[in-house]
Amino acid sequence: MSQFINIQVGQCGNQIGSAFWPLVLNEYGIQTMSNGMDLLRMQKDHVKNTKDLSDAFHSFFHVPESVGDLSFKTIYDLNAAKVKARAVLIDMEDSVVSRFKQGPLRGIFDQSCSITSYPGSGNNWAVGYHAHGTEYRNQIDETIRRVAEKCDSLHGFLITHSVGGGTGSGLGTATLSFLQDSYPHVDRFASCVFPAGSEDVVTAPYNVILATRELIDHATCVFPAENKALLEICNAQMLKRENADQALYNGTCRPFQDMNSIIVNMLLHLTSGSRFPGSLNMDMNELATNLVAYPTLHFVFSSVSPVALTASTMTTIPGTKMQDELFIDAWSRSNQLLKADPFSPGSVILGAAHIARGTTSLTDMRRNIRKFQNKAKFTAWSKEAMKIGLCCVPPFGHTASLLCLLNSTAMSRMFETIVRQFDKLYSRKAHIHHYLTVNGFENEHFIESRESTLNIVKRYQELQGQQPIKVPRLHLK
Repeated sequence: MSQFINIQVGQCGNQIGSAFWPLVLNEYGIQTMSNGMDLLRMQKDHVKNTKDLSDAFHSFFHVPESVGDLSFKTIYDLNAAKVKARAVLIDMEDSVVSRFKQGPLRGIFDQSCSITSYPGSGNNWAVGYHAHGTEYRNQIDETIRRVAEKCDSLHGFLITHSVGGGTGSGLGTATLSFLQDSYPHVDRFASCVFPAGSEDVVTAPYNVILATRELIDHATCVFPAENKALLEICNAQMLKRENADQALYNGTCRPFQDMNSIIVNMLLHLTSGSRFPGSLNMDMNELATNLVAYPTLHFVFSSVSPVALTASTMTTIPGTKMQDELFIDAWSRSNQLLKADPFSPGSVILGAAHIARGTTSLTDMRRNIRKFQNKAKFTAWSKEAMKIGLCCVPPFGHTASLLCLLNSTAMSRMFETIVRQFDKLYSRKAHIHHYLTVNGFENEHFIESRESTLNIVKRYQELQGQQPIKVPRLHLK
């Protein structure tokens, strides 16, 4: 069974991790909350072969060889068996990571796999990338090596971080480059949170454009998310709830935890084909092959239907959606993790994938794929190249769900916004002295990062206007 190492960098990356591990355990039917829920029974109601759950447990967890029975029911069972998460926790201030050491899941984390410092990176990409990257590289490399050596079949690295602050953007992208150096043949999947543009971090435009260049150079695939899009999804979910349930929901509502859970559910769905069996399964290594047609154009739109929020709010099984409704919602802008519209006028689809989990049939998939092909505009060569995955194990709390992944030239809109926000700040040379005082950073890094981002925009625009080449047929005498 394929295994993944989850690397959480910075405050945002570790907050995503705080939502990730409870939802992972819920998916395997393991109770993490003292609310009397029989999660194993609830999950078994939707899984035809419950052996699939225990077989896939190794994907995110290391179980000692002495443990024979994997039918864990509670977190206490995991602690007794000395099960450890395949996780590396990195932050240059320890407030968020310390919660993993004190919370109810503290027993599943190897404390030697936490790398922290004080007082942080000061919202400065250069400090995170150059200062902390240089100082902590050996420790990061050694920690990742120890976790990797416990994997029998390492499939990929999942890196979660933001690009607006200092540690997530700087040390997060530095870690990506370390991984490329040490594990060049292992895929690096980055899930990055981009700021909405109204944050308190005045230097965010600098951090974003510097981090973007590193993502272009070192990631296998990038699945960006924007805070504004995540918040709108959460607000829409609140409005959909019945009035009778509203008071209960408001009492348990944690907006940032819900926003992080949306990203987590995307990642769990993304890896489902590598963890569980299916009638038409899709491995993660097939994503880059099918979605990334050109080097560096590996930024992917993602949307999940139905939307699932924080694990602690899942006290009842949501109603089952009709299959066609799953597809319609997944294509809707209201379910996209980015504000840019992948179907915007003038844009074209370079690659697409639909991964279904649960009760979706191949017939349902084919019928809706035809609708999608009629709805979207493709390049001359990509319309028929549709990657499909059917995983038999549904996510926790649902009988079926769908993940839609799109490589669209509309991604250039996000990069244009990044450059525009950078130019607005850099034209005044505001705050650049904080970066120039860091050893290893030079002013040329700003210019080169801007140029690298504009090159991506230019490449997308060229593909939008690309026309099919007509070659006359050869006539043999």
